Amino acid sequence: MRIGYARVSTTDQSPELQLDALRRAGCERTHTETASGAKADRPELVRVLRDVPRPGDVLVVWKLDRLARSLKKLIATAEELEERGIGLVSLTGNIDTTTPGGVLVFHVF
Repeated sequence: MRIGYARVSTTDQSPELQLDALRRAGCERTHTETASGAKADRPELVRVLRDVPRPGDVLVVWKLDRLARSLKKLIATAEELEERGIGLVSLTGNIDTTTPGGVLVFHVF
């Protein structure tokens, strides 16, 4: 299953651009959060990472900065997903860790 995660920083922003891209990418479920990326407390992301994906699923984000604001946190999240057998796709970054080329590109970043 492809699971989408969209995040906007403030209630003034609209997640529609992200949600449209996630739907076009074949996401069967999408989760939206309004929270600053700088905040450690993002309950929807925590819930999505903990409860939703199963081995073989793919977490899809519009852009990597929607998932994590620091490289350290991004790497930790990607490693956690990999350990659980869950792929990661960034639509604007053309990264897909379910393919050998995508893994290489992610590691280069």
